[in-house]
Amino acid sequence: MTYPDPILRTKTKEVKAVDEKLLGEINELKEILLKSENGAGLAATQIGSAGRFFGLKNLSKKKTEVFINPKITKFWGEKTYPRIIKNKDESEDFLEGCLSFPNYYGTVKRYLKIEVEWDEIRSKELGTRKKVLEGFEAIVWQHEADHLDGILFIDHIKRDGGKLYWWEGETKKEILDPRF
Repeated sequence: MTYPDPILRTKTKEVKAVDEKLLGEINELKEILLKSENGAGLAATQIGSAGRFFGLKNLSKKKTEVFINPKITKFWGEKTYPRIIKNKDESEDFLEGCLSFPNYYGTVKRYLKIEVEWDEIRSKELGTRKKVLEGFEAIVWQHEADHLDGILFIDHIKRDGGKLYWWEGETKKEILDPRF
């Protein structure tokens, strides 16, 4: 789904049981995410589902990991604009994008280290797991978790005064007055 589809503003419902509908939606999400060229994550709302789950692409394993009923249980530090370190003397803004906003990217304040908890499917039952995430993985987790509460990356940009860009091919242009 792309903006302004109203499902992107939906607060999703907790998944309480594993059924065929959930398994079908998870498979659809995995297929879409694996086929996307630049997608790192995809939330249920982005495929038209109101279920509380998202997937993150794991490039090293060439698969998508699905996180059901995800929660952030701990933060370290303060939210900040992430930076990409090119070398010891040079860095640049990390630009966050979203498959629901093709060609738009922006600076979004995020925690760089978080502890997370989620359910995963084990023999048709839900089992809970926990782990600490840092850097890019923590940023993507927060982005996808926001989707499950109807929050979009442009909401953070507007609230915090971040920068928004339209970028296609070699053309990058700052949007000074976003009207999303």
